[in-house]
Amino acid sequence: MAAVGAYYALDHKHRDQARLFLRVGVVAGLVSSVLVAFPTGDRQAKLVAEYQPIGLAAMEGRFEGGGAAALNMIGQPNVPLRRLDNPIRIPGALSFLAYGQFHSNVRGLDDFPVATWPDNIELLYYAFHVMAGLGTLFILLLTMAAVVDVRGRLDRNRPLLWMLMLAFPFPYIATTAGWMTTELARQPWLIYGVMRTADGTSPSVAAGTVLFTLIGFSGLYLVLGLLFLFLIVREIDRGPMSRG
Repeated sequence: MAAVGAYYALDHKHRDQARLFLRVGVVAGLVSSVLVAFPTGDRQAKLVAEYQPIGLAAMEGRFEGGGAAALNMIGQPNVPLRRLDNPIRIPGALSFLAYGQFHSNVRGLDDFPVATWPDNIELLYYAFHVMAGLGTLFILLLTMAAVVDVRGRLDRNRPLLWMLMLAFPFPYIATTAGWMTTELARQPWLIYGVMRTADGTSPSVAAGTVLFTLIGFSGLYLVLGLLFLFLIVREIDRGPMSRG
């Protein structure tokens, strides 16, 4: 809603609706983003640390365990050498997020058998950081927008309007990255700690049938995605309908 309001404001049309869209979208987005971070995200981090410590270690590219665990903001996981290259860290932050104390011990991947590690640590690491990074970006961007809106200048602040408009796809990307994080972190388990994914195949279902179903669902989702884009672009271009 905020992105559509920003588009209308930049295009100098539907001015009253643009201001309404901006105000409602910014306030609702800011409240939602903060609630996702705390208490929801904070509680989720502690649950992952308690029940999926291997997944947590992989999300953070943490190979060695220990106390005062740092939160990795940036870096590239190097699985063959079991290290995180070029990291930028916040000391003690991961220990606090996981256990509520800055000096708590957080186990690393080396503390667990390799057979229990997630199958694609690199993709899991990047998906998690895209999700968390976009969530942080939402809070910062919407806080700035809310402050400017309180001063009554949001619909005239072009740099901020451009940022709001270009952020239109970010919630979809964050949601997809969050889904990928959940699914990748529970590997190699189909039912965590009970049944491995490799044991979940059925001898009565041929590989060709599985491939056909996968292609079918992928095609269906592609069509739905294109239809969604077509409809939403058409409605935005049409603009608010008058009640007269």
